Amino acid sequence: MSVRDESPQQKIRVMIQALVCSVLLSSLMIPSSWALPSTEGGADGDALYQAHCARCHEGQVKRAPHRSVMQRLPAVMVLHSLELGKMQFQGMTRTNQERRALAEWITGKQLPPPTEKDETVAGFCEDAPGTFAVEDGAPQWNGWGVDVFNTRFQSAEAAGISAAQVPELKVKWVFGLPMDFRVSQPTVVGDRVFIGSMKGLVYALDAKTGCLHWSVKTAAGVRATPVVDNLPATNPPRHVVYVGDVEANLYALDAQTGRQLWRVRIDDHPLARITGTPKTHGNRIYASATALEEVAGGDPSYECCTFRGSMVALNRFNGKLVWRSYTIPDPPAPVRKNAVGVQLWGPSGASVWSSPALDPERNRIYVTTGDNYSDPASLTSDAVMAFDMRSGQVLWSKQFTEGDAWNVACETEDDTNCPEARGPDLDFASSPILRILADGRRVILAGQKSGVMHAIDPDRDGEILWQHRVGKGGLAGGIQWGSAADAKQVYVALSDIGLRTVENSDTGWATTLDGSVGGGMFAIDIESGERKWHVPPAGCGDRPQCSPAQSAAVSALPGVVFSGSVDGHLRGYATDTGNVVWDYNADQEYASTNGVKTKGGSFDGPGPTIVDGMLYVMSGYGLWGGMSGNALIAFSVNGE
Repeated sequence: MSVRDESPQQKIRVMIQALVCSVLLSSLMIPSSWALPSTEGGADGDALYQAHCARCHEGQVKRAPHRSVMQRLPAVMVLHSLELGKMQFQGMTRTNQERRALAEWITGKQLPPPTEKDETVAGFCEDAPGTFAVEDGAPQWNGWGVDVFNTRFQSAEAAGISAAQVPELKVKWVFGLPMDFRVSQPTVVGDRVFIGSMKGLVYALDAKTGCLHWSVKTAAGVRATPVVDNLPATNPPRHVVYVGDVEANLYALDAQTGRQLWRVRIDDHPLARITGTPKTHGNRIYASATALEEVAGGDPSYECCTFRGSMVALNRFNGKLVWRSYTIPDPPAPVRKNAVGVQLWGPSGASVWSSPALDPERNRIYVTTGDNYSDPASLTSDAVMAFDMRSGQVLWSKQFTEGDAWNVACETEDDTNCPEARGPDLDFASSPILRILADGRRVILAGQKSGVMHAIDPDRDGEILWQHRVGKGGLAGGIQWGSAADAKQVYVALSDIGLRTVENSDTGWATTLDGSVGGGMFAIDIESGERKWHVPPAGCGDRPQCSPAQSAAVSALPGVVFSGSVDGHLRGYATDTGNVVWDYNADQEYASTNGVKTKGGSFDGPGPTIVDGMLYVMSGYGLWGGMSGNALIAFSVNGE
């Protein structure tokens, strides 16, 4: 095996190319123009692959993962994309035999019999579904950021774990989720853990034992963290779990049984999805919409692009729309025709990928936005925006990267649909954090893929207070999933993940993680923007599928902040010094409560959930080529 030396720009291109191909499979977002045609002669997976998949994995996208790399995926994951994911429309035109043949050929694995039940739906509690009740004031971690401000900081009382006890955390139980399917962050309310999977399953587990109370199937995969609230008009009060999926459906499920109460699609764009965790307040639920239309834009025959990011307010009792507000005020209009005569549209994009922050006292919603997908670039992309909670009116917008219009075409050999701005794709992937200082001043903290943490004043239309760079940033770098903030400091984990190209005699050039690039942990004073400490990343050495990148969301309790790494370690850092006080290596096999073969792996995406003496975290995020796994791990002090 040899390694190809490349310039920094070439390395960035390799990174995004690898991501594109991973997204096309694991995020289930292949454009409709790439639909699989009918095969009259029977199910020929090889022919289907060569005609419609090879352009990405062996053609136009240089050194993208070859089929041997994709063989790490389970065949059921590819089949799922054709049956329930974003290739569902294309899959509907295929026979079941054709869908299965393609999935098996791509992965080189045999699918289980069609009638076989999902193996993860096992390990039921003896009293399932049991009685679900929530005591007033009981500790909980409800949704993405533990509170409406998205601080990801759990109080000492609600955490039930002191800083002194963190070194004694040990595994209490492990639940086996669908292998290689990304999952949401767990929500813990009452005695239940609620978690969703990109396989389209939502689970309710016992928080202390890990047994299964119920599971339900959704129409598409679930990335957004579930949110729990009650319906006070019922007697006794009924609790509802709100769940968003990657087809932009928002569900209300009975928390005790999982029974669907209502379902609403919040955006009618064919590529719309929900990735940001909704927020509830009063009688409303607030949800955001995004789309991976920037992936579809890589196809020169696709009319790029017509999606606009949006926020909606729904009546949380029945799902009826109260208001809808777009991040781009004007609808897309014809701009020009591309080199092959296809009509292009704009402006588009400025998606809301993450969970909003609420300020009920000011009646405001704060969101961060992504880049534009097409020309012309808008003034609201790569921005923090404020909406009125009552009406949805846009109050102000503060942009941090001007002219950022980008789609996948900009990183492929055929750049027909690449906007004239050509990126640099430095959108906000993480949620805004609202913190109120001791003197009553408000500060919004927003981490960007540029590698910069921004602090702005929401009462002065987003006026910049300070900016602090923690890394180089880039297409897949900078601050990814989110930071945590206590009353004085914001804790920032750096991704800056890197890939390298390697040559293999069997597969040709392929991509793998670069174990020498990325990572690091930072503490920044909220009031001044001064760096208080920085801890460099741990090295990977020669470990395969290893990266020191710390892309996952950060979570904190008084005295300790937790950050997971793609290297498979979850570490606790002392908030005053940055010293590592706890280091757990999840790259191992586990005995699961539901009897599923279970292993841990890389940490990425959602961060730990800390509540009532327990820490819950998902290990095994393999999207970037990291260590795949399927372990929902629950820790407690001494495992008791």
